[in-house]
Order: sequence, then C-alpha cells, then structure tokens
Amino acid sequence: MAMLRSLIRRRAEAPRPSAAPRTAPDTVVWAFGDVHGRSDLLGPLLAAIMSDLERCDAERRVIVGLGDYVDRGPDSPGVIDLLIRAQLRSDLEVRLLRGNHEAFLDRFLHRPDAGPIWCEHGGRATLNAYGVAAPTFREDAASWREASIALSAALPAVHRAFLDRLELSFESGDYFFCHAGARPGVPLQRQSPEDLLWIRQEFLGAEERFERIIVHGHTPTPELHADHRRIGLDTGAYATGVLSAMRFQDADRAALQVRVVGGKVAVKRA
Repeated sequence: MAMLRSLIRRRAEAPRPSAAPRTAPDTVVWAFGDVHGRSDLLGPLLAAIMSDLERCDAERRVIVGLGDYVDRGPDSPGVIDLLIRAQLRSDLEVRLLRGNHEAFLDRFLHRPDAGPIWCEHGGRATLNAYGVAAPTFREDAASWREASIALSAALPAVHRAFLDRLELSFESGDYFFCHAGARPGVPLQRQSPEDLLWIRQEFLGAEERFERIIVHGHTPTPELHADHRRIGLDTGAYATGVLSAMRFQDADRAALQVRVVGGKVAVKRA
C-alpha cells in the first residue's frame, strides 16, 4: 500500500490541464472492472481499495463495481458474498452496477429456455458453483426448467436481494459509470438499459464524445484503455488473472491491478 500511496501522491502533484475531467467536489471514487467469479482476485483488490479509502480525507468515498460479478470464473457465490460484506460498511458508499451476465442469470431464473445460450457464455460455471448440474442437451426443455428451479432454490435470499438491487449507472462530476457503454447520439440520461448492459462496437468504434467520460467494463482488453471519451477497466480477469481498478479524485487518476504472479496473488500499480 505504500507503493499505491506514493503513486497517488505523485499523480496529485503532476500538473493537469484546466479542462481535465473531475469528480464531484470532495469525492473519491474507486471503480473496478469485470470480476467473473474470481473471488481470489476481488478479495485482495477490495482490501487494497478499502485501505486507501480509510486513509482518505474526502467527505464522500465511493466504490463502484462495473458489473459482471458472476459466470465464467469458479466462485460467483464467493464474489457476491465479498460485495455484500463491502456494502455493510457504514463509512463507505458502495454502488454496484448491473452487468449483462447478471441480466443473463436473472433471465434464466424467469425463462429456463435462456439456459443454453447463458451456459455457452459462462453460466455453466455459476450453476456448478451453486451445486446445480447443467443439462447436457440444448433441446432438453424439461431439464432446463428443472435446473432453473434448482438454481432458484440454491440462491440464498441475500444473493437474490443483492442481484435485485444492482443499478444501471452512477455519476460523479465529469464521469459516467456503466457496464458496457452508451449509444452515441443519445444523452446519457436517456440511454436504454439494453445499451448500458450490452452495447459494444457501436460505442467502442465511435468518435463522438458524450457529455461525460464513460467508465465501463464489458469488453476485455490486455491493458487498461483511456482516451478522450471513455475508460475501459475490463482486463479479462477470469482468463488473464488480472483484475483492474482505477481511483478518481478531482482531476487525478491512479490505476491498480491484482494479478496472479508465479501462482501467488500480487497487488500492483498499473
């Protein structure tokens, strides 16, 4: 953590252009990218973030999760438990956003016929983690209904409540946080839930700026991405073993990553 504090101090001392995007006054925001069942990475990341916030004198201290906490990785229930525990902190504001994989899970609970495509995109790992066997055949509608009922029974009530409370977006100053991105040409306050959860190339490939900088996950990249219109924090944790976060305070930013190095988890500045 000494390394992280040193990084933040150096960034704060560096000159910034007057037009640099800023958070709301007296606010610090930590945002982290797609977790996808990697509780082994999320635990150390949250510990590092909370340690920093405990030393921060900002009046408003916020942690923002950009969605996709479940699927693909081995421990979706453990990820949800860690996030529920973080939400119990009375000294922090924890704003957890909905991702398309949480939407997938919810859809399967209400529409078992969504099971095959959900499992093709990582849902099988979530079923396994909750002790539910995924059906073998796509066309076996009865087995998918049984699996949906079994998952509904296996989900603890606090996990269902957690999923129901997830938000679509969060704003602070010149930053707009969401899972996937936003549709160019549409004001941020009028974005559809579908685009906030699912949009990809129409957002990534556009040049048009929004009224705020978009901070998002959803599309994994080998390195963190930041330009004049968007900041991408998804570094493919479930496959790469790298979970990324960024700290925003006034006009300053600092990145942090938890990664597996030689079989051990290490917290390092990006």
